[in-house]
Amino acid sequence: MGLSVQSNSVAEESHKHTHKIFLLCNYILLGAASACIFLTLSLRLIPSLIGFFLILLHILTISGAIFGCAAASSGAGKWYGAHMVATVLTAIFQGSVSVLIFTRTAEFLGNLKSYVREEDGIVILRLGGGLCIAIFCLEWVVLTLAFFLKYYAYVDGDDGMKRRAKVQDQEDLKDWPWPFQV
Repeated sequence: MGLSVQSNSVAEESHKHTHKIFLLCNYILLGAASACIFLTLSLRLIPSLIGFFLILLHILTISGAIFGCAAASSGAGKWYGAHMVATVLTAIFQGSVSVLIFTRTAEFLGNLKSYVREEDGIVILRLGGGLCIAIFCLEWVVLTLAFFLKYYAYVDGDDGMKRRAKVQDQEDLKDWPWPFQV
């Protein structure tokens, strides 16, 4: 009665599927952060320091997504920790910005020193806030997927640390010495 918990083909298929979802989430992050930059620029915020920091946050999100795609595609795991820390920090800041946008929209718009009419600025700012919420959620999905990719790399690694749980047949155990047959 040979049962195996997970065969190699199923594990490789799961790894490839996780990798594709990870890349897709990073591409969506790229698009959402780029859209946030364009929405922020549509508020004409170039002279504002807060507007600069808002654009810088989205640039950091874009660079983190590009870095995550590059690291996942190359298979190099030495920058894994830096990617995780950067992703967590950008996710926290994206969540904080979205909370500020939705709780204090008029005050936040006033601090941005926008030249757009207030009604139009509020709509544009709330669109950006919705994208910030989407980015926040996607960042945590990316973190989870990056963890699973690192786990798969550890399990399937070439360093002899392969750990596959298998239940062997009774016939296979007959060739082993008595203490191992139990």
